Amino acid sequence: MTLTQLQYLISVDNHRHFARAAEASFVTQPTLSMQIQKLEEELGVLLFDRSKHPVKPTSIGVKIIEQARTVLNESHRINEILQESKNQMEGPFKLGVLPTISPSLVPRFIRKFHEKFPKIQLQIQELRTEKIVELLRIDELDAAIIATPLDEKGIIENPMYYEPFMGFIPENHRLFNESFITNSELDVDDILLLNEGHCFRDSILNICNKKLKSGKKPVDLESGNFETLIKLSKKGFGMTLIPYLHAIDLAAEDQKYVKAIADPKPSREISMIYTRAELKIKIIQELKSIIQSSIPEKLLSKDNEVVSPLKSA
Repeated sequence: MTLTQLQYLISVDNHRHFARAAEASFVTQPTLSMQIQKLEEELGVLLFDRSKHPVKPTSIGVKIIEQARTVLNESHRINEILQESKNQMEGPFKLGVLPTISPSLVPRFIRKFHEKFPKIQLQIQELRTEKIVELLRIDELDAAIIATPLDEKGIIENPMYYEPFMGFIPENHRLFNESFITNSELDVDDILLLNEGHCFRDSILNICNKKLKSGKKPVDLESGNFETLIKLSKKGFGMTLIPYLHAIDLAAEDQKYVKAIADPKPSREISMIYTRAELKIKIIQELKSIIQSSIPEKLLSKDNEVVSPLKSA
C-alpha cells in the first residue's frame, strides 16, 4: 500500500468517476485504475461498486477511504512541521469565502497577507455554504470564511468578527427621514432580498421573524449580489439590508441612504472554519490575525445580537 494509491483512492471518491479522477491526478485512467485494482487485491476487498453510475464506495470502502484521508493528512502534517521549524510557510492554500463576504473583505487583507507570506499561493474561491462544507470534508479546501453558527459535525468554527446589518433606504421610502431604524419597523415584504441559497437572506428572514408573502411587491426580483439590490432600491422598489463593511465601501453619494439599526443591533458572526484535521493550522492562525487587523476594531467585539444564518423556519 502506497500513499500514491491512497491519493488515487480519495480522488475517485471525490469525483465518483475514474476518468475525472485520473485527470485531476494528472495520470492516465489505466494507470489510476490499475493502482486502485492493486490496492483492492492487496486488501482483499472491493473498494468501489463499478456497476453504479456514478461509481460508489462499498460499505468497507467508505471506512477505508475515511482512514486514507486521515493517513494522507498526517503525512502532509510532517511537511508542515518541518516548514514551521524552519519558519518557512509556502505552497498553495485553498480558501473558500462566501460571495456576500468576499467583495468587502478580501481586498482589505489580501495584499497584506501576500507581503508577509510571498511563498504562499492563496487560492480564493467564492462559494456558498453548502459547497464550502462539502469541499472542506474532502480536503479540497484548507479553510473558509463564512457566517456562523453553522452546527456541522467535524467542522471547527473560529469567530473573527461581528458585522452589523445596515439599512439601505431610498428617498420617498417611509423610513428615509429616520435617523435610525428599529427591528420592529422592518417589513420583509418591503425588503429586496438576495436569492435563495444565500445565508444572508435567511438571516434577514430570521431578523424579521416571518415568511415572505406573495404578490405584495411591485417587482418580485431576488438577486445574487448587493449591487443589484442597491440599484433597484434607489429606483424606488423597496429598501434592502447590507453588511456593515459593504455599507462603508459605498460611494459618498450613496452614504445618505445608509441607516443604522437600533439596539439590539442585528449582526452576523464571521468565522474562519476548517476541519478537525487542522492541517495548515499555522497559516490559518496567521490569516485570521491579518484579517482582524484589516477591519475596524469595533467589529472584533460581540456587542450586537448575532442572527443565525441557518435557514429560517
